[in-house]
Amino acid sequence: MFRKSFFTCAVALIIVSFMTSSWAAELLPVKLPPPNLNSGKSLMQSLQVRKSSRDFSAKKLPVEVLSNLLWAAFGVNRPDSGRRTAPSAVNWQEIDIYVAMADGLYLYNAKDHVLKPVIKEDIRGLTGKQAFVKEAPVNLIYVANYSRMGGGYAEEKSFYSAADTGFIAQNVYLYCASEGLATVVRGLIDRDVLAKAMQLRDNQKIVLSQTVGYPK
Repeated sequence: MFRKSFFTCAVALIIVSFMTSSWAAELLPVKLPPPNLNSGKSLMQSLQVRKSSRDFSAKKLPVEVLSNLLWAAFGVNRPDSGRRTAPSAVNWQEIDIYVAMADGLYLYNAKDHVLKPVIKEDIRGLTGKQAFVKEAPVNLIYVANYSRMGGGYAEEKSFYSAADTGFIAQNVYLYCASEGLATVVRGLIDRDVLAKAMQLRDNQKIVLSQTVGYPK
């Protein structure tokens, strides 16, 4: 009787331990606070100091900074219409921003201002071929979803999605300049390897990546 009870308790402890570790390993959504619209330098001051930087501290970005950064990049600035802080052709809004951090990969949901979990894996090293991408706290990955772009030709979709990504990347540059953050946009990417790691579909195309962090 004692052996049976001991065995039952041991099994129960193993199950609880497994379930607890599984829950701990789960990547959860991140509800971002409302963006602070009164922070940072003026537009003209930001333009004066805007630059690319490839020297990053490994210091993590606070959730408030992530909130402001992503809203500035491509957030909803007109809730009544759902329109965004950067233009897009035909208002397709075809660019998705994936956020690669040490704890995993997220997708920015602009409507709800939430980071939605994608995979619990640190893929920062796959977001570019430069050494610094592995250590910087945030790598933004701009992905064009061609299924939102109507029935146009592939060449047109590539052109417009590249232009729309440029608008978003510049918003990030200006936000970083206004807040004293370092950033650089990058095209040197093994897109096939990264797309596989991100579990993208065939109609999703990686355009560019952009690293963001505190200056080293």
